[in-house]
Amino acid sequence: MKNKICLITGANAGIGFETAKALSAKGFKVILVCRTKEKALMAMEKIQADQAKADLDYAIADLSSQADIKTLAKNILSRYPILDVLINNAGSWYSDMQLTADGIERQWAINHLAPFLLSHLLLPLLAKANDPRIITVSSDSHFHGKIHFEDVNLTNNYHGLRAYAQSKLANVLFTKAFERLKPDKKISIYAVQPGLVKTDIGLKHTFSFHGLMWKLRRLTGKTPAQGAATSVFLASDNSVIGVSGKYWDKCKPKATSNKANSITDADRLWTLSCEQCGIADYFGNFS
Repeated sequence: MKNKICLITGANAGIGFETAKALSAKGFKVILVCRTKEKALMAMEKIQADQAKADLDYAIADLSSQADIKTLAKNILSRYPILDVLINNAGSWYSDMQLTADGIERQWAINHLAPFLLSHLLLPLLAKANDPRIITVSSDSHFHGKIHFEDVNLTNNYHGLRAYAQSKLANVLFTKAFERLKPDKKISIYAVQPGLVKTDIGLKHTFSFHGLMWKLRRLTGKTPAQGAATSVFLASDNSVIGVSGKYWDKCKPKATSNKANSITDADRLWTLSCEQCGIADYFGNFS
């Protein structure tokens, strides 16, 4: 994996940090995308404490902001001639309903639209790789999800769990639609179920009751390193080349929900997502 370049969002903690650490150990140059420079430098210092020769870089973005995502992509496009792997790892959970500066519900913006938009914007670099891969961290929560096409913001029916499940279903539908629509078969795309992991996602931006429930639930969870294992496998293993458009759990393909198999919903979501991100031709820059 020497000289391969991987960009990971949400790389300063939890699953993202462990993914960055593991891929660095395999010889990848890893670009850590974090919300602040301080968080990025702290994460890099931790990795380099164990791996003195780790080849690391960082970029800063608030993934709830489409302007920030566009600035991030412009930055990476100007600094790198190629990108081998993009891991859309960053995820969020919010108990209360709030809109981003773009007028979009935060979980929908961060968990779905950010991967959708960033993957589009970085296609020119991925197109230059011999074996480009896109990995998006989803969840088995998608089995409980439904895309509320008439109101994806859930303006009149908001619940944190409902919004989260919707966004995770969108990750799987995006992966399957991308596979069906992509103009070049060399690019592989995967959705990942990391499992129940002992992270702080359920403690941030949450009501006290929800935080307590998460503390109890995560007692039986995996370590972040165990949760990162499938992402690391899909980013680095030769056996998955071309095994694209599938949902993975424990380093193996896994069946998805019936809703995730709907081509009609996938196409409708694709159109809606392009509209929300202002994308006229998703694959127009893949060349």
